[in-house]
Formats: sequence, C-alpha cells, structure tokens
Amino acid sequence: MARIPASHPHPSRRRFLAVAAAAAGLPLLPFGSADAATDGALVTWRGVALGAVATLQVHHPDRATAERLVRAAVAETARLEAIFSLYRTDSVLSELNRTGVVIAPPTELVDLLAACDAMVRATGGVFDPTVQPLWACHAAHFSARGRDAGPPPADALRDALARVGWDKVRFGRDRVAFATRGMALTLNGIAQGFVTDRVVARLRDAGLAHAMVDMGEIFALGDHPGGRPWQAALERSATRAPDVVPLVDRAVATSAAAGFAFDADGRCNHLFDPRTGRCAAPARRITVVAATATTADALSTAFSLMDDAVMAETARRSAVELYPWRGE
Repeated sequence: MARIPASHPHPSRRRFLAVAAAAAGLPLLPFGSADAATDGALVTWRGVALGAVATLQVHHPDRATAERLVRAAVAETARLEAIFSLYRTDSVLSELNRTGVVIAPPTELVDLLAACDAMVRATGGVFDPTVQPLWACHAAHFSARGRDAGPPPADALRDALARVGWDKVRFGRDRVAFATRGMALTLNGIAQGFVTDRVVARLRDAGLAHAMVDMGEIFALGDHPGGRPWQAALERSATRAPDVVPLVDRAVATSAAAGFAFDADGRCNHLFDPRTGRCAAPARRITVVAATATTADALSTAFSLMDDAVMAETARRSAVELYPWRGE
C-alpha cells in the first residue's frame, strides 16, 4: 500500500496480515472487484473497506444463499463506513470532529465509543481515540517543512496534547460531545475490528458455520470446511517466509509503526502516545489474537506504545495472545 501524503486526513497503516490463499484453495479476486467468484460452495469477494483491502470467503451449501450473504456483508460494511470514516467528509465522525457535537448519534457509534471506553480502561489510557490532534500537528509540521524537518516543536506538541484526553469525551444515546474546543477523534485503531465483528455477527445469525472475514482486521468464523483451522499469514519481511497463525473462532490484528511515517526514518509515525505525544518506535510491530476483532485491533494499537512488561501483563489480563516483532 502506498504511503499517504502527510496532508491526507486519514492515517493509513500498511497492514502486515494476509489471509493465506491456500486456506481456501483459490486465489482472491483482483483488487477492487465487486463481483463474487464461486467454486462449489465457496464464494470469495475482494474489495475495499475503511480504506484498506478487504476480503470475504463464505462457505455455504447453497450458492445463491452464499452470494446473498456476501452482498449483505458488503452493504453492512458500507453503511458502517458512513458512520466511522475519518476521510469521508460526510461521515458522522467527520461531523463530530467539525462541530464538536452530534445529536441523536447512530447506535453503532455509541456502541463503538463504549468499546473504546473499555479499551481505554483496559490499557490504562494508552489506547485513546482522541489523539487525532497529534496527527494534525504532525501533518501540518511535515507538510510545511518536509520529511527531513525532525519532530514538531515542543510548543506545538503541548498545544495538541492539551486537546487530547478520553475524559473529555461525553457520549450517550442522546448525544456525543467534546468538552474541549478543537478536539477530534480517530477510530482508525478500532473501527476496522468493530466492522469485522459486525459482519461476523450477521453471518453467524444467518446460520453460517464457516467463513473468513477481513474487513480491515481478520476473524475466522468456525473452522475451515476441510476440518482444519483457517490460516492467517504474518508477513514479517521480504526476506522471511510468513509465520502462519491458525484461527478458529478467533480474530487477529497487527499494528506496525512502519505502516505510515511522516519522516524519512519512521520516528514520526501514525502510532501516537496520548501521554507524551511521541510516536511508537519505528521497528515496533505487534500482532494480537483475541476473541473479537475489536479487541485485537485496539490492543495491537495500544501494545505498540507499551514496554514489554506492561504489554505482557495487559495481554494476560485481557486473555489475548501476543506475537511481538521488532525487526530482523
């Protein structure tokens, strides 16, 4: 995935997870295709969701039913994107960031903010969706001075940090509002997992027993129809074969500082520490396997900013598996 210029409002990360194509026995469709490819009971779709490549592999005895489920999943993803997207100016999140308040918010936004609140508590505040002002600070700095400028000046970081803090977000079924002017949320560290979980719930409610869902993060619904676990490949580097993680009713997510960088050496990247305004170490890359994609997504983000001891203890308390990697 090409890096997005620093002026772009959406901090995209290069994803280091890939569904092993051999798990389904078929190649995926070309990028951006909106059609389904079928082989017996298998329907495979590939497209884009929340700015990332998305894939869906559904197994069902009836081909027409499988195709209908895929269409419904894609439609649900598009509906949720209209709520959570940071780069769409017409999304509910963009409206909240512009005005500081949303009256009668969509149920899904309130549910996701409740999930954010749980992750803030679980990580001692290291996961914090209010870091968007730090992104804006870095984007403005590097856009004006170039990739070799070095970090933003201390006074600019202090100003951005004054507008960061989950305790300044008020949310409920009637309204969502910021307590401080100039605040902004990014849900990029959790929304893809949340959308993946919503799609999985729809498929499960429809009685589906076997599916691999990747709407930005990966969830394996049941096992592979061949009676073995689904497999997700962790792409370590161009010189090493990927590590394969077996999945059955589990989710996997990776956060990597190298996914997007403002500067040439990667020290100023998209993973911001809400406590200091600093960024994750350039080589930091963490994969988390969890019961839900929402949890895996959020914790992989937070773990990128923790020291090893705190990360290990948080992972133990959260009942998740860790796959840390810091370079060759």
